[in-house]
Amino acid sequence: MSDWTPTRAAGLERMQAFVPGMGRAYAAGRNTDPGPGGAYAVSRLSPWVRRRLVGEDELARAALEAHGPRAAEKFVQEVIWRTYWKGWLELRPQVWDRYLVTRDQARAAAARDPALARDPALARDLAAAEAGTTGIDAFDAWARELAETGWLHNHARMWFASIWVFTLRLPWTLGADLFLRRLMDGDPASNTLSWRWVAGLQTVGKTYLATADNIARYTDGRFRPQGLARSAEPLVEAEPVGPTRPLPPAARETPAGPHLLLVTPEDLTPEHLIGPWEIAGVALVAGPDAATEGPARTFLDGALADAGARAGARYGAEPVRLTMLDGAALSARARAVGAIGVVTPAAPVGPMATALAAAREELATEGLALVEVRRDWDAALWPLATKGFFPFKEKAPQVLVGLGLPV
Repeated sequence: MSDWTPTRAAGLERMQAFVPGMGRAYAAGRNTDPGPGGAYAVSRLSPWVRRRLVGEDELARAALEAHGPRAAEKFVQEVIWRTYWKGWLELRPQVWDRYLVTRDQARAAAARDPALARDPALARDLAAAEAGTTGIDAFDAWARELAETGWLHNHARMWFASIWVFTLRLPWTLGADLFLRRLMDGDPASNTLSWRWVAGLQTVGKTYLATADNIARYTDGRFRPQGLARSAEPLVEAEPVGPTRPLPPAARETPAGPHLLLVTPEDLTPEHLIGPWEIAGVALVAGPDAATEGPARTFLDGALADAGARAGARYGAEPVRLTMLDGAALSARARAVGAIGVVTPAAPVGPMATALAAAREELATEGLALVEVRRDWDAALWPLATKGFFPFKEKAPQVLVGLGLPV
């Protein structure tokens, strides 16, 4: 299926169509990447889940109700991996800040303008990797698939990242940056931390090495690339990650009085979260995600429009698209609709959270509050991400029961 219609209705339709595959068939076939046009064992729902057009709770409930906890275990586990990554980064925002610094340093070294590049060889090799002209057939095919479709199978992402880091010897932060720009499901937490894991930074000393035999096996023989690195020495950070922080506070319901609803790409089903409170107006903003490109940008624009239409219909307010996210624009819009504040679904660590923090300070000078409302799913599961995934996975079922899922 190559239909990436960026609406909640399309996401729900795809989810329902995949329900029969959420059990043992998923567990058996999820590692195989048949390539474009092939019969995938995975759902390819990640673009809708990334923008919360379809919720993690909706996916987990559908799988558990159809297959039961045992047969659906692997599918539900993969759903909560995304939640784990978000919670892990939420408790350690310094890792995101460190990524931004090292990414920007690498960007400067490999500037696209040859006259500005401090490392012309890096600039040349980076351009070849992004364009899919390295001469490594599998890698080049995935680079082109990424550019053309905005999506890659998860196993292909792991192979791609491993070859990027250990064979091509490119900075991992530039690979993570490429994925974040081009993937329809590009997510600051899962993307950054998955690249760190491949490189040996996330689980310190543990790397992922792509091999020709593994690639041949799980691409049904489509590829057996030659010249891959034979070892994967882990990258090393100058400083340890450091301690976790408490989960930042967020509201669980909208405060009283008329508010402007701000819809961002972090949660495009706000009507399921904000509820029937007094919403005086609806504003949409792409914000920092405007840096996406190609199919990822197309999907985002369509998803924002769909979210705006649904929110506008729910609250009887014509949605207005803001060109940028800042306190001045939000203040002007809030005043125009008679709102006493701005309310928005809480944004996890990443560009949107940074932008909202700056807007909150600007709004405060105007006497307006910015209230972020956190979903029950996030509030219940994120605090569990204090250690590795397996302790998280062990605790998750009890939490899912508390959320009303049939675990």
